[in-house]
This record gives sequence, C-alpha cells and structure tokens, in this order.
Amino acid sequence: MCMRMTLLLLLTVTSLLPTIFSADGSSKAENVTHLHFFFHDVLSGRNATAVRITNPVTSPSGTGTGTLFGLVTMMDDLLTEGPDPSSQAVGRAQGFYASADLTELAFLQPMNLVFTAGKYNGSVLTVQGRNAPFHEMREMPVVGGSGLFRFARGYAQAHTHTLSANGDAIVEYNVYVMHFSQK
Repeated sequence: MCMRMTLLLLLTVTSLLPTIFSADGSSKAENVTHLHFFFHDVLSGRNATAVRITNPVTSPSGTGTGTLFGLVTMMDDLLTEGPDPSSQAVGRAQGFYASADLTELAFLQPMNLVFTAGKYNGSVLTVQGRNAPFHEMREMPVVGGSGLFRFARGYAQAHTHTLSANGDAIVEYNVYVMHFSQK
C-alpha cells in the first residue's frame, strides 16, 4: 500500500514538471527553440573581436606539440543571421576560450550568447563546454540563460564555415534550447 502511494505521488509530481508557476500565480510553459546564426571570431586587424590574454606554454615531456596548450583568448564576437559579417546582427558571443588539451587543439569555452535584436533582444544563453575547432561538428551544453531563456538547458552545435590563414573564423551555430515562457 505504501509503495503504491509513493508511486502515485511520484507520478503526480512528475506530471507537473513541464509547468512552473511564478510568484504572481501565472504559469509558464516549457518551449523548445532552435536558433541558427553565425559567429565571427576576428583575431587580426584593427577591428579584432578576440584578443590573446596568455601565450601557450611548452608542453611537458614533449607531448602536445602544436596544441597551443595554455593559450587563453578573450572574445566579444559578432553573431549574425548569415555567414557574411555584414548580414543582420543578432547578438554577441562574450567569453573566452582556453586551450586545455595536451594532445590536440581543444578549448574550454565558456560564453554568453547575448541577443541584441529580434524576439530575443535582451536575453542571454550561457554555453560552456569543449570546443575542438578542427573537428567537423562540436557540441557544447547550454547551461543556463536569462530573459526569455530563464531555466534554459540544451546544446549548441558548432561547425566551422570558414577559417583564414590568420586564424579568423566564421562558425555556424545551431542551438537547441528548452526554456519556459509566460502562458
């Protein structure tokens, strides 16, 4: 009897999880949103949007040759609707990337995706994960958000669109995020 009661209570509570009630008594429904944009990481020239903070270190025991281990770069990169830097701006990617792998080029990359136009203007998604830029597709978790992205969780997929000889990159992002909105 006690086991049935516990199971019934658990099922009841679980069925309420997709809806959250705010302090004013209104409910919020959970949504899944797909965002598609291009990230412009500019390391060169007068209009650089990413700046090296630390230089790489020599890897211990000769491992990690070419990994740039220890390199840290701060960024405030433009986000646009299309791959052309002059296409409609939708926001900025603000954060840093730090080379944290001795065996291949792979970054620890915490960043805020700050939306400055359209429906999500003023809202932010926070992404933090491993970004190995020479992999065809990278996936990083969405760990939170603010504004229209409160209680956000999900994932971001990154694919390098173009990479110049000087390190400037245009990266295509597809972000899938679950979040709550006012009902």
